Amino acid sequence: MESAGRAQAARDRVPRIDPYGFERPEDFDYAAYEEFFSTYLAILTRRAIKWSRLLKGGGGVQKSMTLKRYIRKGVPLEHRARVWMGVSGAQAQMDRNPGYYRHLLQGERDDSLEEAIRTDMNRTFPDNVRFRKGSEPCLQRTLYNVLLAYGHHNRGVGYCQGMNFIAGYLILVTKSEEESFWLLDALVGRILPDYYSPSMLGLKTDQEVLGELVRTKLPAVAALMDSHGLLWTLVVSRWFICLFVDVLPMETVLRIWDCLFNEGSKIIFRVALTLIKQHQALILEATSVPDICEKFKEITRGSFVTECHTFMQKIFSEPGSLSRAGIARLRERCRARLLAQG
Repeated sequence: MESAGRAQAARDRVPRIDPYGFERPEDFDYAAYEEFFSTYLAILTRRAIKWSRLLKGGGGVQKSMTLKRYIRKGVPLEHRARVWMGVSGAQAQMDRNPGYYRHLLQGERDDSLEEAIRTDMNRTFPDNVRFRKGSEPCLQRTLYNVLLAYGHHNRGVGYCQGMNFIAGYLILVTKSEEESFWLLDALVGRILPDYYSPSMLGLKTDQEVLGELVRTKLPAVAALMDSHGLLWTLVVSRWFICLFVDVLPMETVLRIWDCLFNEGSKIIFRVALTLIKQHQALILEATSVPDICEKFKEITRGSFVTECHTFMQKIFSEPGSLSRAGIARLRERCRARLLAQG
């Protein structure tokens, strides 16, 4: 009874809609969240003071070891857009191309691009009140504009499913169409090359790279996958395509993106390996392909991923060394193998 009362009290205190506009799911654990957030709030407050000192003066964000350390410990929401724009190179691109975003929106019509984007509008965050048709302002129009402009800007990619979720998060953080466009360009054009091209070769390559890393670092999990003839793409494609959006809790995703914009795509491997390593025993209980797929969904839920501060500390310790050169070599090998398979 006591725990039921505590759960109800937490439900009464914690808003049903989170700060970003998402409705909390029916099975949301209000009591566990409140317990975590009371501790996390103290961390956020301490970090906010340090960040305000670091960024005082309002100049550009300069990459440094201090900044890298600060980013790994989390960027406060009020500074997130500015930091992401600075470290990703998006701010420099925007400054060099004044008026370019508006120009793209006024360009010639592309019916097939417009139709592809429009089709995904209502599927993008139906659980977010700000993306609903009746909301004022409705972020669907903002999202449509960002994706349309990007499709005109990068005709080799156009529009690909998954980009809607990424652009949606960028809009919620930056509250700016133009900044969201340039951050999307940083991700799709530079940080994750070839993830969203028609062949998706970069995406397929990185899923294979994860498989190789698991084979080296967690051989029992690799052996389980092999024994069932299960391809990595079946269990992790959404992690890569959506950059953990709608996979992990939003605050955790934003903490991952803090590092992704600053340190590059290697962070995705760190997150994936940490999830698998932490839950290796659970995964190894699986006895069939559907069972393995279900376990990989299970490992993205619960307190381990909700407690984002501890989770982010783990991603830099659990997987061990992941050198840039080592990843580059694996990518080369996996890419060549995929091309040979046609």
